[in-house]
Amino acid sequence: MAKPLSLEKILFSQGFGTRRYCSDLVYADLVKVNGVLAQDPEERLSTEGLILNVEGQDWEFHEKAYIAFNKPPNYECSHKTTHHPSVYSLLPRPFIERGLQCVGRLDFDTTGLILISDDGQFIHRMTTPKKNIGKVYQITTPEPITQKQIDHLLNGVVLDDDPRPCYATACEQISEYVLAMTIVEGRYHQVKRMMAAVGNHVAKLHRTKIGQYEMPESLKEGEWCWLYPQDLNLLSKSVDAPHV
Repeated sequence: MAKPLSLEKILFSQGFGTRRYCSDLVYADLVKVNGVLAQDPEERLSTEGLILNVEGQDWEFHEKAYIAFNKPPNYECSHKTTHHPSVYSLLPRPFIERGLQCVGRLDFDTTGLILISDDGQFIHRMTTPKKNIGKVYQITTPEPITQKQIDHLLNGVVLDDDPRPCYATACEQISEYVLAMTIVEGRYHQVKRMMAAVGNHVAKLHRTKIGQYEMPESLKEGEWCWLYPQDLNLLSKSVDAPHV
């Protein structure tokens, strides 16, 4: 069981501001703990199953934050953007205060599942190709997808800046113009360049799954949800090794 912490330290750890500001929130009657109005910022509390309410906003305590986010189009996965707003602008302020980072990136025009966390080890584990964690993209093309193109993707394509071939570890044709493709790497614009290499083009790109974790259908564009131990277990599931 985790060691009890002061309410002030709990609020600070969750990103609600400096310790002084967190104390002031309590003194201003703006903090509830498991539904009860808090009185003392120094009160020591167990964090297990702890539900805070800060300025009217319910907040689950998580020592480390792991969230799934449904990225809308025309947002950049960066704090320092160039031409489009940042996905971080769509997240609650406490997440920004505690330094959450995207686990890898999606292009500004790519939509769908992205993971965001403040756990550096988790971020590294999820982004290294050595872990062989598959990512499934739903690709919409302007030209019909042929079996020859699918075979080429599965057998490996060579991109113009790297002699090492890129492989799709799985392909499922959803319709004449829609393909679900699984990859384990994350090279620059990889999916778009792979499709171009086999003679087609990506008109729309949407990520639906990482490992064995599939983005909930109820999670609308621009929304996020907590990830729990069972979700993290699904995320860590690897796929079969690619063709060699």
